Amino acid sequence: MLAASLFLVVLVLTGCSAADTAAQPAPQPTQPASPRSETPPPPANEPGTLSRSRPVWIDVPGIRAHSSLVPLGLNADRTVEVPPVDQPMQAGWYEHSPTPGQTGPSVVLGHVNGGGQDGIFARLHELAPGDEIRIGREDEQVARFVVERTEQFPKTEFPADEVYGDTTSPELRLITCGGSFDETANSYRDNVIVFAVFTGVVDATEPG
Repeated sequence: MLAASLFLVVLVLTGCSAADTAAQPAPQPTQPASPRSETPPPPANEPGTLSRSRPVWIDVPGIRAHSSLVPLGLNADRTVEVPPVDQPMQAGWYEHSPTPGQTGPSVVLGHVNGGGQDGIFARLHELAPGDEIRIGREDEQVARFVVERTEQFPKTEFPADEVYGDTTSPELRLITCGGSFDETANSYRDNVIVFAVFTGVVDATEPG
């Protein structure tokens, strides 16, 4: 099940600047933490969902954020990779999550800053309910999502169940760092997380 694999990792420190990439050990639960995982997800070809196809770009018009998507896996210590720290405008998709349009939460990470400049998700905290997110897929379909909510969480209270837990429909999570910067820990204290829902496929091309 989705949660069984995704709950092996927790993105407590993700989508941050080059100065904020310390890793956290991943928990090893014996069973999915989300009660929603007891209900099997619908087949990939059920109306309202898409089959698996790797995402290749993301566009968030409301904050003028556009990037190709690089696949992100796990480090040797089972923490999640982040996009290249010397490329703050590069976003990445966690490849062990569903692809956008599949049932479940697809997870995209981006830096808030890096190298003295804003990152791809510097304005992520500005997204409001109803704002649009488009993700282009390798199969040339463009999945459209709308924001349900944007929240900020202390990294010590990262909402793993809400981010990775199984859902009954396609959803999207965008994650970056936020809050104040802890000079002692060389890390931002919070995570900004956008929760969005799938609305269907749109006829669109990648912005130039």
